[in-house]
Amino acid sequence: MLLAVDIGNTNIKLGLFDNDALVEELKLASDKELTSEEYEVLLTSLLKPYHIDGCIVSSVVDELNSKFKTAVTNLFKIKPIFLSSEINTGVKIKLKHPKEAGGDRIANAIGAFVLYDHPVIVVDFGTATSFDIINNKGEFVGGAIAPGLKLQMNSLNKFTSKLPHIDVAESKCAIGDNTVDAILSGVMRGTASMIDGLVKQCEQELGEKAVLVATGGYANIISEYLERKFDFINPTLTLEGLRYLYQLNK
Repeated sequence: MLLAVDIGNTNIKLGLFDNDALVEELKLASDKELTSEEYEVLLTSLLKPYHIDGCIVSSVVDELNSKFKTAVTNLFKIKPIFLSSEINTGVKIKLKHPKEAGGDRIANAIGAFVLYDHPVIVVDFGTATSFDIINNKGEFVGGAIAPGLKLQMNSLNKFTSKLPHIDVAESKCAIGDNTVDAILSGVMRGTASMIDGLVKQCEQELGEKAVLVATGGYANIISEYLERKFDFINPTLTLEGLRYLYQLNK
């Protein structure tokens, strides 16, 4: 089985693939304080039922890379592939500085390239809200990065004296008549308006309408406030992109 690992700033997603089929999806917290031995124990408890014979890792947390590499090598006696712009991606990465592209963004772009028509815009709701764009030639041309929903909530609480900490939730109205509803409107509906506006501007630069794909945990709730709905919501897009990249590079 293939183990696909997406190490994000908040969570580590684990995808187990039997050939092309995703058979299990698991999640860990991204904890920089844990040692490689402790990650080894966690992976053992989660993956004990499975025979792992391949592994690919996408990471935006450099501090965890060597720990995960050691844990995977010790447990499964295999060398994991770490995703970067330098491996075979199957598409041309047309960025000024390709090494700046996070592994999750490359995996999203490749997943979209394989699964959907082009051009395609992927909106990923993670710690950051990122836009990854493949043009009609199948080239990864870049995108946009904005603060994620929870990051906005936390920042309002941390950097102001009176605004409370609240969780991501449904925004019942645009005009909030209390502090909580005002924050929810600004963050939830404001993010949706940003997406609508950026998609329009990106399509203008592309010169044509794009397929609009969402991934990440908050895609469904944000879609309620969009003028233009997502064409597809694919919660496992990053993992599917990793699977494809492993097949190219194993």
